[in-house]
Amino acid sequence: MPDTVRYEVTESLAAITLNRPDAMNALDVRTKEALRDALHRAADDPGVRAVLLTGAGRAFCVGQDLKEHTAHLAERSAGEGGEAAGDGALSTVAEHYNPITRAIAAMPKPVVAAVNGAAAGAGMGFALAADYRVVSERAKFTTAFAGVALSTDSGLAWTLPRFVGPGRAADLLLFPRTIDAREAERLGIAQRVVPAEELAETAAGVARALAAGPTLAYASIKRALAFAASHTLEETLELEAGLQLRAGASEDHRAAVAAFVAKQAPVFRGR
Repeated sequence: MPDTVRYEVTESLAAITLNRPDAMNALDVRTKEALRDALHRAADDPGVRAVLLTGAGRAFCVGQDLKEHTAHLAERSAGEGGEAAGDGALSTVAEHYNPITRAIAAMPKPVVAAVNGAAAGAGMGFALAADYRVVSERAKFTTAFAGVALSTDSGLAWTLPRFVGPGRAADLLLFPRTIDAREAERLGIAQRVVPAEELAETAAGVARALAAGPTLAYASIKRALAFAASHTLEETLELEAGLQLRAGASEDHRAAVAAFVAKQAPVFRGR
């Protein structure tokens, strides 16, 4: 794993840390590939039952590395010119940002984002794709895209309206501005805001609690929420019925029922 992304597993929790603090964890190609691979590694590891995603230093992630992007645009312009200029540079959306966002959102385990600082553009998109956001009181969010004459990516056109409503999402995308931690909490973007010095411990505690929980049930809940966002009630009821059959056949469900009858706390094993 390149050193631009750290990957550490402790017991059943995978901690993935963007590690370009001097660049505020801006996303160059090397970092995007490493982040994508780390997320796939966590998804495929049966010993990992939750993921904690954060950034090193004073930023969570400020999105695309514009220095690298500018260089790529210049190369494309020199080589092709016209309307084709920059196509290669922007293919990173399909090659990197989409797979990363899908890996977070479709992860069959809970993903906790510990937002320690600025989350801009794709960085904000990745944070919103997570299942739970613990946010430092020093953190700031911004959509950023329109400010550099770009459209949305990293799923923000889908996630942001779900949190703040379509009208406010349009406002934040058309007129990018800084959203501080408390406003993010009011808007429903942040589930929990904590003092900066408490972020690491609090976020790790949330992630460890989820890692000790009923992993298969969490995966079903994630799938049901995503499905319901774009399907009818009747379609969602059908999906829920199938997911409940699978969850009800799990070892964790049987253990939880037995613990309830015995008036004991259940111990989940993620299967």
